[in-house]
Amino acid sequence: MRAEVPAEATVEWSFMPKGESEFTKIYSYEDLMSDTPDERFYERLDWKGSKKTKDLQDGSIYILNVTWNDTGTYRCIFTRTLTFSSFKFHNDTTKIVHLNVVPRLTRGIASILSEVMMYVTIVGLQVWLVVEMIYCYRKISAQGEEALRESALKNGSKRQIALDSPSTLLIFTPSSIMTPSHYPIQEDKQPRGLSREQMDEK
Repeated sequence: MRAEVPAEATVEWSFMPKGESEFTKIYSYEDLMSDTPDERFYERLDWKGSKKTKDLQDGSIYILNVTWNDTGTYRCIFTRTLTFSSFKFHNDTTKIVHLNVVPRLTRGIASILSEVMMYVTIVGLQVWLVVEMIYCYRKISAQGEEALRESALKNGSKRQIALDSPSTLLIFTPSSIMTPSHYPIQEDKQPRGLSREQMDEK
C-alpha cells in the first residue's frame, strides 16, 4: 500500500507596471506566513488561497483599494515540493494575469430611463388590472340584478293570474246563473176587467 507523499508549496507574486519591462516581487506566502516587500502594495494585498496547510492548492490574492497605478502585468510562481524517502521533487508553475483598471461604472441616462419605464409599466398594469376587475364585478352584478328582476316579474304575473282566475270562474259557475225562481216578480200595472161580483158590489 502506497502512503501519501508529504508536500509543501510556496507562492510568489510579482508585478510589472504598464510601460515597464521588469517584474518586482510584491507578495510571498510560505510556511503559513505572508510577506509584502513592496511599499506600493503594503496593507493592500489579502491572502485568499489555501489556509491552515503547507500543501497549498490555491494561491489567490485580493488587491484592495485599487488605483490607476495598479494597471499592469502580474506574475504568480507556484512552487510545490514533494518529499520522498530518498529525494525531493520540485514542480514550478507560472501564471500571468493582465490587469487593466477602468473608471467606475456609472449609470447612464438610458439605464435610468429603462428602469423608470419598467416601474411605470408595472404600476400601469396593476392599475389596469384593478379597473378591469371592478368593471367585471359591476357587469356581473348588473346582470344578476337584471335576472332577479325578470324572475320577479314572471313570478308576479303568474300570481296575478292565479288570483284573478277564481273571480273569473265564479262568474260562470252554475250557482251564479240566475234561475227563473230568482227573477223578481213584477206586478202587472195594466188595468184588468172587473168580474161580475165586483160590479154588483159597486
